[in-house]
Amino acid sequence: MNESDPIDTLDDAVAAAAFRRLVRHLRHRHDAQNIDLMGLSGFCRNCLADWIRDAGFEGDKMEARALIHGMPFGEWKAQYQTEATPEQIARMEESLKKNGGSH
Repeated sequence: MNESDPIDTLDDAVAAAAFRRLVRHLRHRHDAQNIDLMGLSGFCRNCLADWIRDAGFEGDKMEARALIHGMPFGEWKAQYQTEATPEQIARMEESLKKNGGSH
């Protein structure tokens, strides 16, 4: 936690409500592929699952993904994930370089 970052003063209940809204938004927007999110912003639904585990969620990786995706990850992947193109992978790799070690 960075003491000079104003986001740290945000009430936890407000932050939690915003996080839940983000997750529900991503659950609704299946057209926003994880690979595209990674290519644009350097994070995706799976990152959010990792982040909740880092924050103390006691479930395993697949339980965290199911929580974020709103269904078991394998089911979500079969229904909504498309094959990544070489261009999408290249964009993702370039985007991840901008994360500066924070993922």
